[in-house]
Amino acid sequence: MKIIIIGGVAGGTTAAAKARRNDKTAEIKIFEADQDISYSGCALPYYISNKITDRAEVVPRNAAFFKQKYNVDVFTSHRVLEIKPEVKQIAIENLTTHEFFSESYDKLLISTGAVSTVLPIDGSDKENVFYLRTVANADKIRRFISEVTPKNVVIVGTGFIGMELAESFFTRGIKVTMVELAPHVMPTLDTEMSEYLEEYLRGQKIGLVTGDSAAKFVGSPLVNKVILKSGRELATDFVIMAVGIKPNISLAQKANVQLGTTGAIQVNTKMETSIKDIYACGDCAESFSIITGKVFYRPLGSTANKMGRVAGDQMTGGNVEFHGGLGTGIFKVLDMTVAQIGLTEKEALREGYEVIVSHDRKPDKPEYYGGQEMFIKAVADSKTGRVLGAQIIGPAGVDKRIDIFATAITFGAKAEDLTNLDLAYSPPFSTAKDPVIFTGMILSKG
Repeated sequence: MKIIIIGGVAGGTTAAAKARRNDKTAEIKIFEADQDISYSGCALPYYISNKITDRAEVVPRNAAFFKQKYNVDVFTSHRVLEIKPEVKQIAIENLTTHEFFSESYDKLLISTGAVSTVLPIDGSDKENVFYLRTVANADKIRRFISEVTPKNVVIVGTGFIGMELAESFFTRGIKVTMVELAPHVMPTLDTEMSEYLEEYLRGQKIGLVTGDSAAKFVGSPLVNKVILKSGRELATDFVIMAVGIKPNISLAQKANVQLGTTGAIQVNTKMETSIKDIYACGDCAESFSIITGKVFYRPLGSTANKMGRVAGDQMTGGNVEFHGGLGTGIFKVLDMTVAQIGLTEKEALREGYEVIVSHDRKPDKPEYYGGQEMFIKAVADSKTGRVLGAQIIGPAGVDKRIDIFATAITFGAKAEDLTNLDLAYSPPFSTAKDPVIFTGMILSKG
């Protein structure tokens, strides 16, 4: 059997490894347009900040590694131009030699990931306007900072990447101003949580402009000023565009692979697409909510790994299936950690739930042991008591609590179940009644 995988990074390489474990004789090839086959996208902001100084730590595996360990042939700088399902072939261009050739397949996996959302802003093509999606993007940003020593940066967008880059630049002594079209930063959070984060960021001297957007980048040859829609002007030495990503589905579209309502590739729990023997996984594919059962688009590295494992298993005759996700996310900005999972209050209301909400401010461990306040908001269904989601902001212990919520929600826990969790307690680690238990007490009025 011959398996062709289009795209590497998390989904494609995980699928290849799983397929090889299942089938020792299959011919497996990966074609990747980028120069790097496997890297940690989540590590890129820390590579830019110099917390990670060695590029090899961000790109730990190359083509030789996959050949030696998995007997998988990896072709970087090779762009797949077309999928031809009727003859089970793909057309490829070698981006180094510009040679064109075809490859046949028995099973095909589309793992083309996502691309940065590009806004049609005048001046956005200038050399000091950057996007961050690949290691090559990060290399360019690092090189610019090293050569120019900028003093100011404007970051357009306040999602995960925007926030992590704000920390990266701030810690390198660069003045940061963030611009957000929504009324508050991190629009995926509920309003009171966004406001809590804003208060902290402003206290740290991070500039925030909300309810406004970039309209024009001016300066020659480089941008030195951002003109906002409101008319406000922001001086800058460079710009980061962090307004989101979208699924890279152009190949799938040309092959008439069915897209879903989110705009990503429609797949079932086996990662099968609408065309026989073609699979899809990762940031180019739809996921679905464990809570509602409805499709959603949540491009996360952790999800891509799970999907890739399923795809690799299914292509080699296995029976592993994808069980959905909760959109669990976490990031750090300076000394604050922000995490969320499941449905926000506004999302739960849109889904038709009658909700009960808890707001809880408790230390992560006793104050006499250096405990610091975390702010937890949780949402539950008032009819059934089922926990629907949580958002947490705090300087310590946030990761532990969001993972407790992840486990609880995955297994359908009710609010009262949180109060009965037998969580580990010792002053260096927690309070006798953990903040999660308090949340359960509030939600269940216990």
